[in-house]
Amino acid sequence: MPAVTVEDVTALARIPEPSPHAVDRTIRTVTTAPSAYEGEGFPVRRAFAGVDLRALDPFVHLDQMGEVEYAPGEAKGTAWHPHRGFETVTYIIDGIFEHADSHGGGGQITNGDTQWMTAGGGVLHIERPPEHLVVSGGLFHGLQLWVNLPAKLKWTEPRYQDLRASESALLTTHDGGALVRVIAGDVAGHHGPGSTYTPMTMLHATLSPGATLRLPWRADFNALVYVLSGAGTAGPQRQPVRTGQLAVFGPGAAITVAGAVHQESRHPALDVVILGGAPIREPIAWGGPFVMNTRAEVVAAFEDFQAGRLGTIPAHHLPPAGVGGETR
Repeated sequence: MPAVTVEDVTALARIPEPSPHAVDRTIRTVTTAPSAYEGEGFPVRRAFAGVDLRALDPFVHLDQMGEVEYAPGEAKGTAWHPHRGFETVTYIIDGIFEHADSHGGGGQITNGDTQWMTAGGGVLHIERPPEHLVVSGGLFHGLQLWVNLPAKLKWTEPRYQDLRASESALLTTHDGGALVRVIAGDVAGHHGPGSTYTPMTMLHATLSPGATLRLPWRADFNALVYVLSGAGTAGPQRQPVRTGQLAVFGPGAAITVAGAVHQESRHPALDVVILGGAPIREPIAWGGPFVMNTRAEVVAAFEDFQAGRLGTIPAHHLPPAGVGGETR
């Protein structure tokens, strides 16, 4: 169950229905995310695995972290590691995560908060659960999205945005059947708090069983719907979708998602993240933590990291003398 809810959905602003003449986007592909482990061993679903990068542009990577109920001592994060050439967006649906980076950004996000890190020309960072969560265990569920930067911005100065759950615009449909959280971009004039270099929209929507969400969508954006949990359909052809699946939409001016009437007992509603952005349409050279335009730029990024030119770990984050620590 997502942490951000409201007692009375009908009190929220309504999303206007798209024009009857708006062309509904049909579904091009539906893929199922494989499971993997990231960082020190926390479970993820690779939402974009097997999907053509041209269909995802300007996005390059999306992990669903969890949903997992950690036993005491089990919670895990990542070691210090570098990034260059893109932005990471970490959205915590349930649980707590701490972030720190070599550029001075950082903080703790929980229950609907988002941290938006622009790696730009290069930064080191670390993400992990706080010590008290490691000790106690508990629920953890979130997303990490990678948003590409165009060549002219790949060397921009790193920056960090700490976006509280309370800052997200909360909307509903004409019948109150869906709760929509606007994290970045806008829907019908309602803006999310995220400041983006690449024009984009990021939404988290919860649909009641049998409810339909039909959104006006910018024709110059792509459109992606990833199912966090539950079952439903996508597009005017009512293509079935379920937990861990990504629907890629074709062109048009409206997108439709609907919740199945009957849901599993573990998932009382359909939860989806909806993404769209203006394609950058530039060559992509991707090597591990670096997303650049050419292979030579990726090689240079690895060389800069090895030479310590992507930043240094803040002194108060270094391990005690005699205790080993990783930087990648």
